[in-house]
Amino acid sequence: MTEQRADPPGAPGAPATDMSLLGIYLNDHLAGATAGTARVRYLLRSCGDPALADALAPIADEIAEDRASLLHIMRRLDVPVRRYKVYAGRAAEQMGRLKSNGSLVRRSPLSTLWELEALRLGVDGKTAVWQALRALAGTDRRLDARHLDDLVERARRQHTSLEELRRRQVDVAFRETT
Repeated sequence: MTEQRADPPGAPGAPATDMSLLGIYLNDHLAGATAGTARVRYLLRSCGDPALADALAPIADEIAEDRASLLHIMRRLDVPVRRYKVYAGRAAEQMGRLKSNGSLVRRSPLSTLWELEALRLGVDGKTAVWQALRALAGTDRRLDARHLDDLVERARRQHTSLEELRRRQVDVAFRETT
């Protein structure tokens, strides 16, 4: 494992960042971001609820922007994209569509609930990566602390919005129909 200094050589007291481990970490998050982007787009196309789709559309745009931000940060840090992890993220998202939802031939309200929960968990993971990078921004000038603060705040807003939509979907999913 090679360690590189995040700051220019000779910077006093700058801790070393293990770029090998950071690369693995960021590529794992890129796989998750890839899955999350595909999941929210799929949910927009398939939910059948115009009000839900309208509420999700701006979040979907932000999720795609956040994935692009992660790629930009990886480029600034000279972290190569591991394509096999991106493909694995796509495959995992598609496999997630095969879950049991209580209906064989049509979409179930439980599907939407599960997808909202998965998105909310993904946003929690995204918040964690932004916070981790923000912690490194103090010693790595390639990281823009203010931009990372903005990304953390946006992820928190997304979490709040997704949680509200999830709570509404609980009522839809478990309302008894006669």
